[in-house]
Amino acid sequence: MAITISVSNQKGGVGKTTTAVNLATALAAIGKRVLLVDLDPQSNATTGLGVYSKSINTSYDLFIRNKTLSESMICTKIPGLSLIPASIDLVGAEIELVQVVDREKTLHRSIDPYKSMFDYIIIDSPPSMGILTLNALVAADGVLIPLQCEYYALEGLSYLLRSINRIKSTDNPGLQLFGVVLTMFDKRSALCLSVVNDVRLHLPKVVFDCVIPRNVKISEAPSYGKPVLVHDVKSVGARAYMMLAKEFLARERSGAWNRN
Repeated sequence: MAITISVSNQKGGVGKTTTAVNLATALAAIGKRVLLVDLDPQSNATTGLGVYSKSINTSYDLFIRNKTLSESMICTKIPGLSLIPASIDLVGAEIELVQVVDREKTLHRSIDPYKSMFDYIIIDSPPSMGILTLNALVAADGVLIPLQCEYYALEGLSYLLRSINRIKSTDNPGLQLFGVVLTMFDKRSALCLSVVNDVRLHLPKVVFDCVIPRNVKISEAPSYGKPVLVHDVKSVGARAYMMLAKEFLARERSGAWNRN
């Protein structure tokens, strides 16, 4: 039965999509069956995997047109990694879902019958706390939070943690905090070092040891329609995401999530 992971942060530009795409790729590379669900209208996870066709079903069709997961799912060029693409139509989904009963559970209803097909389902949420992100959190077993190493990112983190606790107390009691991933780290920056220390001080059991650095290969990989692990597997960025996947699996085996 798949573990469903919502990769979420209401702040944009923190490496959320990059983390979702490369964690999914790393897990698929070690033989796991992985589904990546793109819920962001910007479709960056979709194009980041080299999918550009406009004549396919997308996550919008799951929400609005009652398409099943199997009708919307496509195979990627990466063995073991499937994708529910996104489209710009998702911009209007929040308005169209207003009249839907239990609209916050729409994604959960779509995913649940297919969880036995995968080991991991990774949801790339939009950079906002709207109905699409709420659906991701209600459908998920846990949340993975990419956090950019800058001051304003810390302010947004407390808001996101409060939102997770509210959802846990209402719509998804089993929701876990899988961890915080520090991204865009520059060891030459005193501010980056300060943010890392502050986050580790306040959330010592939650922050991953692995830190994702600023790396040109990570930045340029999406322009080639590839995860960095495919674009340049020997790069510092690719190695960092492989280490993140390794640490993620180690935490899963140890049951660390249940202690957060």
